[in-house]
Amino acid sequence: MDSATQAAEKIKTAAPRHLVSGNRLVALGAVAAGCRFFSGYPITPSSEIFQTMIEELPRVDNGGLALAAPDEISALAYCVGASMAGYKAMTATSGPGWCLMIETLQYALITETPVVIAVVQRLGPSTGGATQGAQGDVLLTQFCTSGGYTIPVFAPSNARECFELTQTAFWWSERLRTPVVLLSDKEVGMTLESVDAESLQRGPAAERAAFSGGGRYLPYEYRRQDEPPAFAPVGGSVKVVATGSAHDREGKLRKNSAEVIDLLAHLQTKIAAHAKQMAICDADLQKNAETLVLSYGTTARAAREAVNRLRAAGHKVSLLKLMTLFPIATEAIMRAAKGCARVVVAEENLTGLYASMVESLVGKRELVRVNGIGNQISPARIVEAVERAQ
Repeated sequence: MDSATQAAEKIKTAAPRHLVSGNRLVALGAVAAGCRFFSGYPITPSSEIFQTMIEELPRVDNGGLALAAPDEISALAYCVGASMAGYKAMTATSGPGWCLMIETLQYALITETPVVIAVVQRLGPSTGGATQGAQGDVLLTQFCTSGGYTIPVFAPSNARECFELTQTAFWWSERLRTPVVLLSDKEVGMTLESVDAESLQRGPAAERAAFSGGGRYLPYEYRRQDEPPAFAPVGGSVKVVATGSAHDREGKLRKNSAEVIDLLAHLQTKIAAHAKQMAICDADLQKNAETLVLSYGTTARAAREAVNRLRAAGHKVSLLKLMTLFPIATEAIMRAAKGCARVVVAEENLTGLYASMVESLVGKRELVRVNGIGNQISPARIVEAVERAQ
């Protein structure tokens, strides 16, 4: 039985549908993607991912390993080490833990080490509200690197998408040898939803392009700047050099040489070159729409209901739900906004974090922010914002 089938079997019962949380489906989606190593430190609201991986990974065919780490720094460091040895690896955390992981995240970036980090958002800053939802880590997850390198970020809005987008996160992490963030939130992660296990989409499992063994192995040598180098595991048949410092193709420390600059540019180029392929959106576009409502995560569900109410009242409104936050789905956003007089961005944070990212795409159209903290944004608030703007 393959890993995807095993994962689906975990949520089947005699009934065709089953109540399951987004967090649990993140874990089962990781198993379906071939994840065989997990390390984590419990933190609300992501702890169920930790618990499920501890329970399920040892049971998969060919075995898996899940470890309880002493802290978040160690959790991601363990995952990076396991990935360097050739295992697909994941950890899970929330905002405070993510802050502690950032140095190791940058190490994974520069060493081109695949790893998936599930970040289940809660109210911040600092310890904040552990049991209160929010969408305040959008820019914290993206702009955590020195130099502004793009970290792919996928954002599910329901339990089904948690399962499917976790597989997507693993696919791109392995395909491009990069850290990838699955950005959920407390409501999506902890809410129980009715899910039909049979209808869950199982994606193909990506494998790293392996070193063929012919000639000398240069750990950071690539044939094209938009593709990752061939992979050889630490502890395998060839010597592997891994360093977080600026380095050449052999992994030797170098400063400001043309080769080093080319290698650093490559880290961004390989992501940017595949941005169109990574863009996942759910577009419900209405002909001659005057308003585009754009949202993601848990707020996208309120946005869906708001659009239904607005259309019932005679307003011409389009909806774009983003499941890829970074790289920004520029073409999809521009296409959805075409002909609209305004773009309404609804998100559960104080100032409109993602709105600031798409502001340049809006151009001369009116940009309307619908924001709030401490409570979920209701459909009524989005309806009110649209009607007030017209």
